[in-house]
Amino acid sequence: MIVAHKIHLDPNDAQETYFRKACGVARFAYNWALAEWNRQYHAHKADPSLPKPSETALRRQLNALKREKFPWMLEVTKNAPQMVIIQLGDAFRNFFEGRSQCPQFHRKGVHDSFSLTNDQFEVRDRKIRIPLLGWVRMNESLRFSGKIQSATVSRVVDRWFVSLAVEWEDRSKRPAENQGAVGVDLGITALATLSTGEKVIGPKPHRALIKRQRRLSRSLSRKHKAAKMKMGLTPDAPLPKGVRLPVSENAKKARAKLSRLHARIANIRQDALHKLTTDLTGRFDTIGIESLNVRGMLKNRRLARSIADMSFFEFRRQAGV
Repeated sequence: MIVAHKIHLDPNDAQETYFRKACGVARFAYNWALAEWNRQYHAHKADPSLPKPSETALRRQLNALKREKFPWMLEVTKNAPQMVIIQLGDAFRNFFEGRSQCPQFHRKGVHDSFSLTNDQFEVRDRKIRIPLLGWVRMNESLRFSGKIQSATVSRVVDRWFVSLAVEWEDRSKRPAENQGAVGVDLGITALATLSTGEKVIGPKPHRALIKRQRRLSRSLSRKHKAAKMKMGLTPDAPLPKGVRLPVSENAKKARAKLSRLHARIANIRQDALHKLTTDLTGRFDTIGIESLNVRGMLKNRRLARSIADMSFFEFRRQAGV
């Protein structure tokens, strides 16, 4: 069984700069490979004698080009560009087999991350060694013993994390208590109502913090409108094509506050779901959940916010049903 342990990192300024560079290299490599994949695919479609695109060929092509055209890629680990091209190949495989949508280009600041293979890093106590960087402090040690398969360093707002995938055989885990089967009814008043009569009230973090979110959103919006007025535009006028809105330091601070609030809401929701699903899987050996068309339910404008706040799909995913 492969389990992942996500650990908060404590990098210094130089290490954080390296992380940002590595994420930028990974994002550039992914977008370059996606554009090249699309170009080669359309070329093959027009002339079948040309080869089809593949992640292996794209990795070799980038390796041949980067020293001359993209020398700044050499400042970070070689895994940063190579792993995202492998992930792009998996994404296209899932797309062609109907399991996902067509891959899209990545944007800066959205899901920034880079991955490492197990031969490119070392974990020791509460430290991880990353190529061309050295040892970085972790806030806790790895909880699982076993062969480490990979590591992914990611950024959430202004915090950095490493997710370590470990091949783990849990021999100490006790079997589920002999309470048989249970049915779970998901709802918006109570997160879960069990067939045993128990009710679990969800934390509803978005509803609890929505006033603060609105206040921070208005604060950020005012700063964007002020920037438009400095450019000679009316506050509600759309930006001309190709023109970027200058971002002030105050706007950056306001955006960071809003992002931290969204991350807090997500963490509260995830914590409640993990505790509930862990409790259910530890007590019952069979769990039944009704089939819900969550996408269709979210079209109800009166209930969409409450449904999204409960995160029905994530509950089903964690419960493994």
